[in-house]
Amino acid sequence: MSEQTSQILPKNRRRLRLDRWGLGAIIIAMIVLLPIVSVIWIAANPETNVWPHLVSTTLPRYLRNTIVLMLGVGGLTIVVGVGTAWLVSMYRFPMVRWLEWALLLPLAIPAYVGAYALVDFLEYAGPVQTLLRDLFGWENARAYWFPQVRTRTMATLVIAASLYPYVYLMARAAFREQSGAAYEVAQALGVGPWRRFFKVGLPLARPAIAAGVAVVMMETVNDFGTVDYFAVQTLTTGIFSLWDESRNAAGAAQIACLVLTLVVVLVVLEQVGRARSRYFGAARSVRPIVRPRIIGVRGWIAGGLCLMPFLLGFVLPTSVLLSHALDAPEVWISQGLLSALGTSVLVGGVAAVVTVLGGVFMVYGVRLSGRRLPQLLMPATLIGYAVPGAVLGIGVLIPMAAFDNALADAIVAITGFEVGLIMTGSIGALVIAYFVRFFAIAQGTADAAIGRVTPSLPMAARSLGRTAGGTLAAVYAPLIRTSVASALLLVFVDCIKELPATLLLKPTYVDTLATRVHYQASLEDIAQAAPPALLIVVVGLVAVGLLARANR
Repeated sequence: MSEQTSQILPKNRRRLRLDRWGLGAIIIAMIVLLPIVSVIWIAANPETNVWPHLVSTTLPRYLRNTIVLMLGVGGLTIVVGVGTAWLVSMYRFPMVRWLEWALLLPLAIPAYVGAYALVDFLEYAGPVQTLLRDLFGWENARAYWFPQVRTRTMATLVIAASLYPYVYLMARAAFREQSGAAYEVAQALGVGPWRRFFKVGLPLARPAIAAGVAVVMMETVNDFGTVDYFAVQTLTTGIFSLWDESRNAAGAAQIACLVLTLVVVLVVLEQVGRARSRYFGAARSVRPIVRPRIIGVRGWIAGGLCLMPFLLGFVLPTSVLLSHALDAPEVWISQGLLSALGTSVLVGGVAAVVTVLGGVFMVYGVRLSGRRLPQLLMPATLIGYAVPGAVLGIGVLIPMAAFDNALADAIVAITGFEVGLIMTGSIGALVIAYFVRFFAIAQGTADAAIGRVTPSLPMAARSLGRTAGGTLAAVYAPLIRTSVASALLLVFVDCIKELPATLLLKPTYVDTLATRVHYQASLEDIAQAAPPALLIVVVGLVAVGLLARANR
């Protein structure tokens, strides 16, 4: 018996022992999950429990506005995204080839930039009301009625105009993958265009549409700039209010936990809906869909319907910003603009490199180690992308500030030299927040890219004496570099656009393009907000161009 035990124990120890790749994957997973755990811990252990006061006063309003926004934006993006995807995928009409890609461009416009542009366009001194007064001879606002601009309804419209491409992109891909045989059978049975859409196309594309709508709703919960500018009090603005006005970390964390719960519910509902939907196509019978041409007035109506979201989501905000930038060219040399651009590029670049390298390391480490714990932790790291920036900001800021203060006190006690706050006093906290927020992009891209590499290639390299790191550099790196470059660009662009986490974590003396746009627009100075906003749009256009190229 003792001999058997001595034979078994070394084997068990070998199973439990982690190599550096497996250990590194676990450390990366812990870094991603730690801010979320931190938020939950702070909320559960408050020094002063303000939760009863929140429940009896402001929390119901925050929750109601957030849910109404989510449902409104989700419904609008379904109508616009699915409708335009169906038209460009199933029919030929004027401008369809151009509109197919133009409908993606609003992805380059952050919702808060669209909000500033729309208010400037529709407000009393804007071109619309000015034109109406000139045409009809109205002298002031009391002479006519014009709808309120800064309302929850307008916030819903702006956010939907910015986010519908997520649904459009996924719905269009789903419609394109469907077999033309199903539509031909339906047509032969006398089913008209509307019924073909509702009975054939929509059910087959439902899983992809649900995934797109889930992303849209999560981004709606994450939004701060738009709802703050429109004075709509949501859970995200509640987090900022508690932190900025009273520095109540526990209250902010408790609201953040409620936001996190909403996000988890969305993710679970999307996964359950996808699990219950199973649609398969027979590979031998799949043939492309024959796209009939819509001619005459109906063709131009179809083109006009697809053109409207592009005009509202891209042309309008870009035109307003360009108008302000051209009317006052001196704003391009305003103090702080180059510094904000440099900070955005530096922080976004560092965060993108660290995030993508971390994603590649984790995927490769999990595959290489074959250990159970890293395999279980890797899917959990995807939740970071679903967590709003304000929640991550709280989760990173509070524990890191405590660590910074303890470290600074220890250094002073030992050396007498004051180093200040190392992480929260620099861009370090921002880099970590971006790393957690966008790690899912890097990890998902790396997992897909490494999974496409033929296993025989790394096996041959290892048989020839290459180490694990040497195999990654010599075999995998050349084969996955295109995917890695795409992930780098996408993470970089998302870092440039991120606002809530940046507002919470940036040092006082540091500005990024996003925070500069927010501050200037909050002061109603759209002219000063135009240059940094346009720079964000240009960076976003590069990413959209890459996305369009990848989806050809």
